[in-house]
Amino acid sequence: MILVTGATGFVGSALVARLAREGTETRACVRRNGVSMPDGIHTVQVAGLTADADWSRALAGVSVVVHAAARVHVMVDAATDPLDEFRRVNVQGALHLARQAAAAGVRRFVFISSVKVNGEATKLEVPFSADDIPAPLDPYGVSKMEAEQGLRQISAETGIEVVIIRPPLVYGPGVKANFAALMRAVQRGWPLPLGAVHNQRSLVALDNLVDFIVTCITHPQAANQTFLVSDGQDLSTTELVRGMAQAAGVPARLLPLPVWALQAGATLLGKGDAVQRLCGNLQVDISKARTLLGWVPPLSVEEGLRRAAIKIISN
Repeated sequence: MILVTGATGFVGSALVARLAREGTETRACVRRNGVSMPDGIHTVQVAGLTADADWSRALAGVSVVVHAAARVHVMVDAATDPLDEFRRVNVQGALHLARQAAAAGVRRFVFISSVKVNGEATKLEVPFSADDIPAPLDPYGVSKMEAEQGLRQISAETGIEVVIIRPPLVYGPGVKANFAALMRAVQRGWPLPLGAVHNQRSLVALDNLVDFIVTCITHPQAANQTFLVSDGQDLSTTELVRGMAQAAGVPARLLPLPVWALQAGATLLGKGDAVQRLCGNLQVDISKARTLLGWVPPLSVEEGLRRAAIKIISN
């Protein structure tokens, strides 16, 4: 039996759907009753990811927990103390679940972390690796790092196997936020000043991430390892926009504005961080996943973008 937390979220719902198609006995953790799930998926209600939640019913008979629930990164956080809020859910809540899982005899705990544990940017052609010293810069990244550290300690104390997965930006059907906004702008034919951006960024298609999670559920060599995951093909922002246009069946309307001009204009408008995300480098090395687990991303970037585009167009 596999327990999936965050089963109604972007990643969790795709994972549950994959497990249902494969006939894997799966229990989906939900916060309220009446949530629709694929045929064959059991549901269990847990009030929230807190430091005192009772997971006993959810964990009964479970061999592997995939912990995809979290307080997610937000661009504008209204919390008085964001780090405290992230720690309450992402650290205290996750570790409480892991301790109860170990006590219940769960064999493996797969934790969906974030590349933000590594940091926010890389030098060109110098990707992050799974063994780098963590260097998170925001409260979300700090909370994920602290959760990872706590999970490794619980593993050492109890013997439960811990697998940590750090994805970069995940895109696919149902993607929201900036990625969806950019894809809609491309589909509507808006001219975009992104035609001369020669950076490199790693992304991961939702189906590739789900495939890697499924691999980590069962692969014996995944035990007590940390992995970075991506599509295995890095893109510049210019290449990404062209790929989005091709996926949507529209021409890419790109203006070759120099990056320095983009940065200067964005700084004046107070949007410097947004341009850094668009124009900076963030690459990850997935060679550990390839060599240790024999994993190869099943989906190409082109197919991943096509699947994301279909969903956005239909909305």
